[in-house]
Amino acid sequence: MAMNPEPKIILFDGVCNLCNRTVQFVLKHDKKAIFKFALLQSKAAQRLLENSDLSKPGMDSILYIRGNQVIRKSTAVLYILRDLRGLWKLAFGFMILPAFIRDFIYDIVAKNRYRVFGKRDSCMIPTPELKNRFLD
Repeated sequence: MAMNPEPKIILFDGVCNLCNRTVQFVLKHDKKAIFKFALLQSKAAQRLLENSDLSKPGMDSILYIRGNQVIRKSTAVLYILRDLRGLWKLAFGFMILPAFIRDFIYDIVAKNRYRVFGKRDSCMIPTPELKNRFLD
């Protein structure tokens, strides 16, 4: 069995319903369990980002750590979909759009995500079966 040497870690806002639904989507479609997850609010996220230029990220962006690279906003979403494999990787075709256009749309959704999708009072707690996929 081949090991996947490149870490694939998704950092997300734990109180955002849209973010939590995104994580649930990835968990459902990640048949090979290649992704790990951490709350942006967690010490794990702080440790992962301490040597990056995003050591204090805003809660308005999903971050995707892929190897040594920290990817954010629309580019992160497209890389996550590509790495899910299957038909989801076709969404990577949107990379042809300039990042400022993709991120403009992303920022509109991010700015309104609590109003449209709601907000939790606390961060999600993974089930015992999924606990090993979440970093503390």
